[in-house]
Amino acid sequence: MWTHFRPALVALAALTLITGLLYPLLVTGLAQVLFPQQANGSLILIDGKPVGSSMIGQPFDAPKYFWGRPSATAPFPYNAAASSGSNLGPTNDALMKAVQARIDALKAADPDNPLPLPVDLVTASGSGLDPHISTASAAYQTRRVARVRGMEEGMIRQLVSQHTEGRQFGILGEPRVNVLTLNLALDMLK
Repeated sequence: MWTHFRPALVALAALTLITGLLYPLLVTGLAQVLFPQQANGSLILIDGKPVGSSMIGQPFDAPKYFWGRPSATAPFPYNAAASSGSNLGPTNDALMKAVQARIDALKAADPDNPLPLPVDLVTASGSGLDPHISTASAAYQTRRVARVRGMEEGMIRQLVSQHTEGRQFGILGEPRVNVLTLNLALDMLK
């Protein structure tokens, strides 16, 4: 009987060693060597203390800041442990009410804004953790941020331009702005 179990136990031990120890150590080691910033969470440090990650959105709701894309994670927004969308369809009343509430909040914060309201400021991403907004969303908010901070719009537009990331590999996606890095740069100005 032992002769039947022995090969199975040896295979189990060998595969556990390979897939449970050696492979994870190899991948972790390669990630630390080739991509140390990303492998360690893409943390943004100020005075040696982490203030966030450039890859996970954070809630900003004060008028002096650029606001990120809404988050649909539960039980609180931008919960990295519960990455998800709302799973509500386009005709769902709860989704329509949430979008309308976001529209109302944006219009209340800047009632005379003549620009069209970008869709990414009122709809959550599939992950609920998107740290970026479109350049149109940044342009929409520039006037409000400049007014509240008592700064010239041109200066804010220049800062947005400096924090605009291009298409990935030059062809994928659209130009985007990381909200956390932009807001940190704003705070450093004053």
